[in-house]
Amino acid sequence: MRVGVLGGGRMGAGIAHAFLMAGSDVTVVESEQAWADAASARVAESVRESITRGADAGEPELLGRFRVSVDRAAFVDRQLVIEAIPEDLDLKGSALAAVEGHLADDAWLASNTSSLSIDELAARLERPARFGGLHFFNPVPASALVEVVVGAATDSTYASEAAGWVAALGKTAIIVSDNPGFASSRLGLALALEAMRMVEDGVASAADIDTAMKLGYRHPVGPLATTDIVGLDVRLAIAEHLATTLGPRFEPPAILRRLVAEGALGRKTGRGFFVYEASS
Repeated sequence: MRVGVLGGGRMGAGIAHAFLMAGSDVTVVESEQAWADAASARVAESVRESITRGADAGEPELLGRFRVSVDRAAFVDRQLVIEAIPEDLDLKGSALAAVEGHLADDAWLASNTSSLSIDELAARLERPARFGGLHFFNPVPASALVEVVVGAATDSTYASEAAGWVAALGKTAIIVSDNPGFASSRLGLALALEAMRMVEDGVASAADIDTAMKLGYRHPVGPLATTDIVGLDVRLAIAEHLATTLGPRFEPPAILRRLVAEGALGRKTGRGFFVYEASS
């Protein structure tokens, strides 16, 4: 399968890596050469890590199916293009519309958004029937789930086609309709926000709250450590969006706003609800 990824940051590189390992031909497009070079290095490093862990294919074969460009026209022969740029409605909408102009009429276009409306994004497009959501989780290589989001205008074949792509990656798809936060972000955020309020209220430490969920409810990772993995800035943006669309139960707690203002964004900055070593 010929796959394109718009954006080569952590999520975009992870998505590119997943499709490469599944045998696809992958093109990543970035807006600037420096970012394109960083994306290339990021994907190459993750491929080498997979080879070290025992991947069947070698580096020349895997990276031979991978290229990076700063020209959206590089998507012209792609069968599927996945947008993986920052979680901003206008930014994503304009980028998706620009990409669509380079695609074949029968190509699929998808957004990796974790909470923004697929219908609102589709309204910016000429072919909304060929558009849907593909919500991957961070880190992509280790995550077993992909949320397939079906909009009101999405073609009826999208859910089954997308489920097939996900299965080929060795992951499990769930099919959800276009609603604020979909299924995973809505439920995951509700738990995380309450955990944050409990820290604010002095109910227990962040570590003990996470331990309660891991040992008491068999969650593999606690809600606050998960927030550090996702990024506090990302969770804040989703919370603000859901508070607007679903009501005050999703209003971000003061502790989340304070930590983001301090630059404590989680693992990517070395500090969030927990402190991490520089190499983590």
